[in-house]
Amino acid sequence: MRRVGLVGAGYISRVHAEALRTVPDVQITAVIDPVSANAESLASEWSIPHVFASLDDALAGDTLDCAHVLVPPEHHADVAAALIAAGKPVLMEKPLANTALACSALVAKADAAGVSLGVNQNFVHHPAFVRLRRLVQRRELGRPNCVACIYNVPLRQIAARQFGHWMFAAPGNLLLEQAVHPLSQIVALTGPISQMRVLAGPPLPIAPGQAIMPTLDAILAGTDLPASLRFAVGQSFPFWQVSVVCDDGVAVADILANRFYTQRRTRWLDTVDGVASAARTGAVLAGDSIRNASDYGLSLLRLKPRSDAFFASMRASIAAFHAALDDGQSPELDGRFGTMLVAACEQMRDLAFPAPPPPAAAPTAPSESDTAPDIAILGGTGFIGTHLVRKCLDEGLRVSVMARSVRGLPALFHHPRVRVTGGDIRDPAAVESAIGEVKLVVNLAHGGGGGSWQQIHDAMVGGAETVARACLARGVHRLVHVGSIAALYLGPGSVPVTGTTPPDPQAEHRADYARAKAACDRALLDLHARDGLPVVILRPGVVVGEGGPPLHSGLGFFNNDQHCIGWNDGRNPLPFVLVEDVAAAILLAARAEDVEGRCYNLVGDVRPSAREYIAALGTALHRPLRFHPQSPLTLWATELGKWGIKRAGGRRSPVPSLRDLLSRGMKAPFDCTDAKRDLGWQPVADPAIFNARALAVHAA
Repeated sequence: MRRVGLVGAGYISRVHAEALRTVPDVQITAVIDPVSANAESLASEWSIPHVFASLDDALAGDTLDCAHVLVPPEHHADVAAALIAAGKPVLMEKPLANTALACSALVAKADAAGVSLGVNQNFVHHPAFVRLRRLVQRRELGRPNCVACIYNVPLRQIAARQFGHWMFAAPGNLLLEQAVHPLSQIVALTGPISQMRVLAGPPLPIAPGQAIMPTLDAILAGTDLPASLRFAVGQSFPFWQVSVVCDDGVAVADILANRFYTQRRTRWLDTVDGVASAARTGAVLAGDSIRNASDYGLSLLRLKPRSDAFFASMRASIAAFHAALDDGQSPELDGRFGTMLVAACEQMRDLAFPAPPPPAAAPTAPSESDTAPDIAILGGTGFIGTHLVRKCLDEGLRVSVMARSVRGLPALFHHPRVRVTGGDIRDPAAVESAIGEVKLVVNLAHGGGGGSWQQIHDAMVGGAETVARACLARGVHRLVHVGSIAALYLGPGSVPVTGTTPPDPQAEHRADYARAKAACDRALLDLHARDGLPVVILRPGVVVGEGGPPLHSGLGFFNNDQHCIGWNDGRNPLPFVLVEDVAAAILLAARAEDVEGRCYNLVGDVRPSAREYIAALGTALHRPLRFHPQSPLTLWATELGKWGIKRAGGRRSPVPSLRDLLSRGMKAPFDCTDAKRDLGWQPVADPAIFNARALAVHAA
């Protein structure tokens, strides 16, 4: 039984753990991560007996024979080198390392130590690609002539302008994070790349001195075949296709849809051949699509093991590495294969960016001699926070900003009157340090994430309470807590919703996010009543504007970026508010007199319906966006059906709530007279200005 240690306890570690359960004669015996909560959660979920905070401790404890390295790429080389020195075979998550030089050094160390080194380029094992590769190798369509790959995919971080991820820290990192996927498939077909030409699209500036390369076209000369690659991330329509043109047909692998088909001639004359070949290709596409849907349904019912294409590729890639270990062979996707891919990414980077600018240093805290800030904004680098910081600077204020990530921030956060520090609102020491002697504090950090209700509660409500107690300890004059109207019940009702409307009294029947928002409001109001917490709670409506998502979940459920499934018929006015108006209200609430312990809803005076907003947005973006009205009862019945399937498959999940679906439709009328009266708030009332700032801004 081979004992495997997982080094790193992030998202991908759970996929590795699930895949390893299917590999014979392998047991996960250790998880190593300096964040003990992450390591213990993973160990508990997968019954892993040993948890370590450091690799040295794990090696000293003799708990593993082999390791999967799942840490961020900048740590790959150091972690792998330590494991190789200890004589442990290593499977690296992609990329092998963050430079080709570091990759070559790892390969040399592994060779010298006689240790297997593999890289998990799992998309070489994608089911559709495996079928394509097998057909090409067997020459079923004759001699292959060239390979073409289109990699056109969305990227959540670009859409949300969240540039703190490692892949945005340097010009080539995006290629190491994303381009290695299609490149691994190309190299598996063409052999090592000997020559390359690159035509890059326009760079996307993300911070002073920092830019990323979201699009490029490359012509690649492989040892066996030439190839072309269209690389484009941050796109609205997902499309990833690998094609091989052969003497007697074309083989195509549709990676995202997990479909494989060929285009080839039939026995008939050209006129009939066009119909016959199209019918055959169509039948294959339909068959693959039906099979995928069937596999998904059977896996939900636990009548078949998980078999989605991504997991199948991970399972096959991990199994292939361990099979090579069993046979005493070097894995196909070994250190040399990984080095080739990293070297290709570096060559692409150098051709696209002949003189890459040095990355700007992250904002740092000023010296103690600098003037103290006027206001502290926790979670201040997000959508609302960016506009609030800009508003503060416009008014001459000095700002302290705390955020979980301080990398890749725009120029605004490098202003001399802005101090940026890293921290989490669940960390009392970090919160107190960010507040310092500041008397005005704004909490925009909801602290939430995924997981169980208890985990969400601990993160969101626990984080809000941590901030509140720090404010009490530091003698803060005013805490502005920015919550959400999701804390309220907004189903059909004739009574207008005002600031005095309490959090949903039946919040336990709502989705976890809304339930946690209601719990946050109640906890803070209790602290005000019991301990005198000087808090004002603001609940913005559907916030729109520059830097935010144009396709807001308040409109409905987006199966994709083109079609919105409405929460209802989409005819009722929605509680929209411009982000600039929210920023203005926050500063007003921080300064207003006699408003402690009160709540104010922030809903603007221009309130289009979901139908109207989607239609206007489609016009502004020149895209065929569609709104599909739904009955809440139909949605509820659909959710009940999904819940029933999950329960039949042994999965635990809460019963879908009709109350939650009705609230999401937001038919309740809003009256924000109190916010205008008490805070002096004046949101935009001109539809033309609203449309320019909410819609046209996304067309730029």
